[in-house]
Amino acid sequence: MRRKYGLQWPRRGSVSFGDLRRVTPVSASFGMERGRPIDRHYIEAFLAANADAIRGRTLELGDPFYINKYGQGRVTQPEVLHYVEGNPDATIVADLTNAPHIPDNSFDCIIFTQTLQMIWDMNAALDTLHRILKPGGVLLLTTSGISKIGRRLGRDDWGEYWRLTAPAVERLAAERFPGSTAVVTPYGNVLSATAYLQGLALEELEPDELDFCDPDFEVIIGARITKANA
Repeated sequence: MRRKYGLQWPRRGSVSFGDLRRVTPVSASFGMERGRPIDRHYIEAFLAANADAIRGRTLELGDPFYINKYGQGRVTQPEVLHYVEGNPDATIVADLTNAPHIPDNSFDCIIFTQTLQMIWDMNAALDTLHRILKPGGVLLLTTSGISKIGRRLGRDDWGEYWRLTAPAVERLAAERFPGSTAVVTPYGNVLSATAYLQGLALEELEPDELDFCDPDFEVIIGARITKANA
């Protein structure tokens, strides 16, 4: 009826897109040349809210940046996993889809940010993460919801394959971490999603614009998954 009688508000055709009426983004590199990418705000909000889990023997991928930032003296044995040889920070070299050389029940915490979408066989990687976590250990996982594609095979060392929703992460946690406790949190709203797709930086939005959560517009999904005790 609104369409039929022209009762939309704002009126159809009256919305001004301004600088966003464009078919290429303001920044093609997530706004990194403009400031800090918007997804970092949500990833770090999630890790800060769950920093109590970052303790004991903690594993992070690529480098120990978030261990150092949020471990706050609770981490007694930091570990870094990398996919291939050559990373000076790495203490473990492994493909998480097939890593039998990593012992079972090894880690109190695993920080697994923005990586799941880069792994084709997600189930195999999650099975490994479940296996190498200690009983009662915590996986802190973040993954992209609404986002541009960051990596492509042939152009980068690996591709980017998946976009998930909070319900999908909940189902994955239930299936791959049987008996676990999973708390899944979406971050984002239509404004921050639009700004992120355009490559604006988080400094270009106000804190209340970033922090308003609309679960219909998930920029980042965070999941705290606690492995069941044996």
